This record gives sequence, structure tokens and C-alpha cells, in this order.
Amino acid sequence: MKVCDIMTPNPVCISHEASLKDAHQLMQSRNVRHLPVISEQNGQLIGMLTHKKMIASVLSMLNKYGQGALDRKERYTPIADIMDTKVQKLGLDEPLTIVVQYFIDNKLGCLPVVDEQNNVLGIVTSSDFVKLCQRLLLAQK
Repeated sequence: MKVCDIMTPNPVCISHEASLKDAHQLMQSRNVRHLPVISEQNGQLIGMLTHKKMIASVLSMLNKYGQGALDRKERYTPIADIMDTKVQKLGLDEPLTIVVQYFIDNKLGCLPVVDEQNNVLGIVTSSDFVKLCQRLLLAQK
């Protein structure tokens, strides 16, 4: 099996020029925990923002500035300042045996899937592996 067999195609992405508030609202409204961050100029992947990283940033702001300033700080904090820029990427044809081991070894929740031009094609999450396990278990019955 390959990445293309389990990935979520066309994931929700966000521009690197968006604010932390934008990311927070997008994650809530679309019920996602991982956002590939794409360049406004060329649409290519430049980073990842995870729910965990976003919550840590919001809590840090809350502790530092208080509830009254939180909304303003979120609106004026660019996600480019908090996103992870060193992101391991996958190709469509990566074997899942290698990918699953990478997930386990690095305690990852997601990896973006990109083409040769670094355009986002999909995302593989730990939930995708759980769904695969379910399919395989049901097929054994």
C-alpha cells in the first residue's frame, strides 16, 4: 500500500499571511487539527501549523497578556511566526511501511503529501492509519 491509498486528498490549507485568529477559526469551523501553510505568492507548501502548536501559542499569550488582550494578539500574530517550517513531506507513491515507522519513531500526527513542485495534494494523519486498521480488521471477518 502507498500514501495515495490512505491520504486525505485536498486538505484544508491556510495562507502564510493569515493570522493566528484565522487559523484558530478555520480549525474550529472545518474540524481539523493540522493545517498545511502555503505561500500566498505561489501556493507551495512552506510549513505546518498543528492544533497543539496553536493552543500552546494561545495559552502563552493568555498567560503573558491576559484575557482582555488575547483576541487582539491572536488577530495580529501571523502564523508564519509560529508555524513549523522544517516539515517532512511525502510523495503519493511512498510505501506505507516506511511512513508508519516514521510516524512511530517521530511521534507525528500528520505529514503533508506534495507533488514535485511542492504543491499540497493531501495529508496523512494518524486518523488515516486508524481508518486503515479498521478496514483491514473488518476485511478479516
